[in-house]
Amino acid sequence: MVYSVIVPVFNRPEETDELLNSLTRQSFNDFEVLIIEDGSDNRCDKIVDKYRDLLNIRYFYKENSGQGYSRNYGFERAKGDYFVVFDSDCLIPAHYFAIVNRELRRTGADCWGGPDRAHASFNPVQRAINYAMTSPFTTGGIRGRKRSLEKFRPRSFNMGISREVYEKTGGYRITRMGEDIEFSIRIEKAGFKSILIPDAYVYHKRRTDFGQFYRQLHFFGRARINISRFYPDELKGVHLLPALFILGIPAGIILLTISPLLGGSLLLLYPVYAALLLLHSQMEGEKLATSFLAISAAFIQLSAYGIGMMEELSKKNTESG
Repeated sequence: MVYSVIVPVFNRPEETDELLNSLTRQSFNDFEVLIIEDGSDNRCDKIVDKYRDLLNIRYFYKENSGQGYSRNYGFERAKGDYFVVFDSDCLIPAHYFAIVNRELRRTGADCWGGPDRAHASFNPVQRAINYAMTSPFTTGGIRGRKRSLEKFRPRSFNMGISREVYEKTGGYRITRMGEDIEFSIRIEKAGFKSILIPDAYVYHKRRTDFGQFYRQLHFFGRARINISRFYPDELKGVHLLPALFILGIPAGIILLTISPLLGGSLLLLYPVYAALLLLHSQMEGEKLATSFLAISAAFIQLSAYGIGMMEELSKKNTESG
């Protein structure tokens, strides 16, 4: 057995069905699938039963402990040489394992990750959210672009490790709040080689409305500060840009009363940024209506992330004080 696919699930039977269906179409199929039901009320065991003749699949139900520890639960029971982690709301292209297998043989890497893309079936809001999460003008390209503002680190929606990595690191140390970034950093510090495989992408459905998206990104902002509790030097200037995005608006309004030119110039940056997003999303091939939604998604993303960071940073400072 080469690969063990570990999928933690919490109340997502429909998404799990779509994920498993995509796994039946792989051109390279030397893998098993472990579905880890993390204390769900709406279980997916009947969904799993549909695929027992199509996939080498096992189902486990456990008490809720969060995605990080649920992945560890799967690692402990996996039989493969490599462990692959997907989120339950992902669709996996048919070439995924063939590409990964080729690149691991070529590079000898111990850990890998890949980007996410928008599937043709995604609705306009999902496509807009995907743009906001992958654009170099929002996240800086850190989620899988070849060029980015900081070093690529695999995220757990699309990540793989060797069995040796798990045995040496012990898996996830925390279960939420940036657990995948913390794990990636610790893998690096243990001396293992991590790579980006650009063609090993997945289609990540993410949230389906802007309210859910705001709550998710607010949590991500808090997670960035949580990581700094373990690795203080990992909180860098680029990570503070969303907070500056939030603070720039009241700062511009205040400056208008002191220096109209300076305040106006600061506030003008926001429509200029919106125009840049519109132009770039059009260059990426999005429809005009989706591009306007992408502007909303990007502003929600930066606002939610920045507010989450500031709230968790305030909490952290209170704890240290």
